[in-house]
Amino acid sequence: MSGLNKGVGKVEVSLKWDPSPAGSPAHDLDLVAGVYPADGPYGAPDYLVHFDNRSPDGTITLQRDSRTGQGLGFDEAMTLELTRLAPRYARVVVGVAIQQGGGRVVFGQVGGTGVRVREGYTDLLVDDFASVAQATAATVVEFVRDGAGDWSWRPLPRGFDTDPSSFGATMGAA
Repeated sequence: MSGLNKGVGKVEVSLKWDPSPAGSPAHDLDLVAGVYPADGPYGAPDYLVHFDNRSPDGTITLQRDSRTGQGLGFDEAMTLELTRLAPRYARVVVGVAIQQGGGRVVFGQVGGTGVRVREGYTDLLVDDFASVAQATAATVVEFVRDGAGDWSWRPLPRGFDTDPSSFGATMGAA
């Protein structure tokens, strides 16, 4: 989809990938959400939500965290309840980072990758990371609150060559 879509409320971002070939280190992809205040929407995030860190107010939750990609369909899922976020927050960026424990791995080396952004039963965005095949991390989508308090979204396919810990600090840059 292109352009902005007004009125997004509660969305789920889901991630899938195929397990590594037998005898290879497991591929571990992780969803990451950065939450930014209205007075600093492109600086460092106020907080990050990922496998080891949750949102302090419970508005963003990681339901499933896969370390191998084994499962049926989408293995990892994050729910964002945007309308429940405090008014001081005006931007949320969601991305994916590949853990680099078994050596440098880029999206193009991981089979069956896919991400889906869904509101209810409506797919807002579906992507396979082909546009960021040489990246080790990538942003997927951003949500922005307007002056009336409504949330809109837009695709944000941007690749990064960084490790997961550095990705969180840079993923929301302008």
